[in-house]
Amino acid sequence: MTQLSLQQVTDNLKDLPTLPAVVMELLNNLDQEDADISVLAKKVTQDLALTAKTLRYANSPFYSTLIKVSTIQQAIALMGVETVKQMVLSAALSGCFPENNCKGFDHKAFWRHSNAVAYVSKLIARRMNFNEDVAFTSGLLHDIGLLALVTLYPKEFEEVIAYRKTGLSTQFEAERKILGIDHAAVGEALAVEWNFSDVMKNAISGHHQPEQPGLGFLPSIIHVADGIAHMLGTNAAPATQTISVSVVSWNSLNLDQASLDTLIEEASIKLKKLDQFDL
Repeated sequence: MTQLSLQQVTDNLKDLPTLPAVVMELLNNLDQEDADISVLAKKVTQDLALTAKTLRYANSPFYSTLIKVSTIQQAIALMGVETVKQMVLSAALSGCFPENNCKGFDHKAFWRHSNAVAYVSKLIARRMNFNEDVAFTSGLLHDIGLLALVTLYPKEFEEVIAYRKTGLSTQFEAERKILGIDHAAVGEALAVEWNFSDVMKNAISGHHQPEQPGLGFLPSIIHVADGIAHMLGTNAAPATQTISVSVVSWNSLNLDQASLDTLIEEASIKLKKLDQFDL
């Protein structure tokens, strides 16, 4: 069993690759509705790997259009600025961390879940008149600390995976028992390292314990979206499943059964499309 200190992990976060400048700019300007399309396209196009992956996303069944998308400008024209921003973020993040370095950690399942939480967060935000773009991006990033742990401490994290398989704990509890630290705390430290906004930082740090004072409303959205995404990620039919979330967070969203049923239905359709998509 390897116990890690937050300071130790924070020091090692500097070894992670940084996000492309255009992605940092997108993250810092999520609340600006009128992004200049030509400026955004020009900046994304300067990064060839990011451009290639964004265009692959644009031509996937998930974002299906009748026309083959061959440029970032065309993607924006067909799908809108918000959708392309989301694709760019997904492309950048999935390209930022090495894959298959930790035995037993499924990167494809990780990104499927992150995208599911992002979309459910967006659906909840729409009902709450909260900024959908901020909610989507926070949902996409909510487990970023998990990727940091897997990347920096692959062997140690294999112990977490093994303990989790015993069924004696949740993922969160397994991390604390085996490593002495959890992915929410690591995610918060990474959010500070990468200069994320306070709103985003709080969403990442508080998505498991959203009732902590001073975090704001967004962690509750992410927390409930996370619960719904986990429920939809199981093999059982949604009707036979229960959502495991904080009562305080659930009540703060004022979601009735009809709203929940609609959310689950919309999210299920999105997830079916996501399964056709090579993340």
